[in-house]
Amino acid sequence: MAGGVGGPAALGPLLATVLDALETGATRRGGPLPTGRPADLAARVTAVLDTASGPDTLARLTELLAHGAADPADPHCAAHLHCPPLAVATAADLAVSALNPSQDSWDQAPAATALETALLAELAALVGYHPARATGVFTAGGTESNLMGLMLARDQKLDGIVELDGLPALADGLRPRIFASRAAHFSVQRAAALLGLGERAVVPVDVDRELRMDPAALERALAEASWAGRTPIAVVATAGTTDTGAVDPLPAVAELAARHGAWLHVDAAYGGGALLSDRLAPLLDGIERADSVSLDWHKLGWLPAPAGVFLVRHAETYVSLGRRAEYLNPADDEQAGYPSLLGLSLRTTRRPDAFKLAVTLRTLGRAGLGRLVDACHDLALAAAGTVRADPELELHAEPVLTTVVFRYRPPGSDDPAVLSPAALDRLDRANAELRRTLLRTGRAVVGRTELPGDGPGRVRLKLTLLNPHTTPEDLTALLAEVTAAGREVWRG
Repeated sequence: MAGGVGGPAALGPLLATVLDALETGATRRGGPLPTGRPADLAARVTAVLDTASGPDTLARLTELLAHGAADPADPHCAAHLHCPPLAVATAADLAVSALNPSQDSWDQAPAATALETALLAELAALVGYHPARATGVFTAGGTESNLMGLMLARDQKLDGIVELDGLPALADGLRPRIFASRAAHFSVQRAAALLGLGERAVVPVDVDRELRMDPAALERALAEASWAGRTPIAVVATAGTTDTGAVDPLPAVAELAARHGAWLHVDAAYGGGALLSDRLAPLLDGIERADSVSLDWHKLGWLPAPAGVFLVRHAETYVSLGRRAEYLNPADDEQAGYPSLLGLSLRTTRRPDAFKLAVTLRTLGRAGLGRLVDACHDLALAAAGTVRADPELELHAEPVLTTVVFRYRPPGSDDPAVLSPAALDRLDRANAELRRTLLRTGRAVVGRTELPGDGPGRVRLKLTLLNPHTTPEDLTALLAEVTAAGREVWRG
């Protein structure tokens, strides 16, 4: 067993085995991801699973995992909101795994219960909430946090109008609506479906070229909904879109939500990391007016996943999530001073993910983490400059956080604004294929997305820069790989 007095002695030799295998696997990989197609890697996995057994199983499978990883610690692995975790945070996570507490009752996690409660008060203050009035919980990430925000919005705004078991009648009755930008995370639609409102309850709001919600478009959408007899229950603002890192104009959105009596949820799963940086924190001015907020510290926080946080400005709005299970949080225990976090989460069994953040914050401080945020922002600005200077690359927009969106454009091609649909389609296919070429050859992991709109010409590549140890020279080499792969594909 890993815990108890004898646990460390049992764990020590195995930990040494894991560390050796991680190093061996990474050395064998020799780059950001393994070479070959998905079927090739699947065959290697099957071969090891078919032959691994006995005492060397841990070493063999760990080496396989490391060899077959897309490693965010490699400077050429820059596709997703997938950070290389700090060593101190990973070590803290090991302690949690060894002890295996569960936060559904105090008697399963005494210290962790107190630690999460104290840390959430700190995070509430970071957002701009009054710590004594706010509350929240650690979550699996932005998808779970967004679901919780919209669940509370539904219950707060429809309470007393319709019983929860009467939700099917909503389609013909209240017709509740949720307003989110066209660049908002797909989990908003998923949450609406799970909550019985239907994905069509989400009204897409137009965005500007930088993919920020247009306040004028939001105002029109809210007004049109009111005229049509629809109930605006929530507005979802995004502070750091997945594709570009765009931050919606939070003060204007908050004003409109308040005017129409809608709950304001801010999805800051990506952009919440800006709160650590004196330079970037002003981007999130207005977030303190949100009724609820999503934060993910496994993005711009350098923690192993999961490390999501959900916060509400007023603790009393959490009432519909409250649950009593006599075998977990009996009322007389709570009255006797034994607190329970059960009613704060959608989950029952829940590991104390707050611990790795507490260790990291106490080790580096806000200032230390803020320097990492600034370093990654500097990398994005440097990458944008390299793209702008390369005649074979086209920058979509200046970086806001740490994401750079661009595309390969062959030398001598016409301005995309005047290209025919067929030519734009060829450009889209070339950018999609060059990315797969980089994956197949193990040279780089570059993201791919599509801008909002219709028709060809919307495919873009992206770098999501979350490794503060990356250098501008690394980025120059990475973009050179992109152009080289682009030439290969375009010619042939």
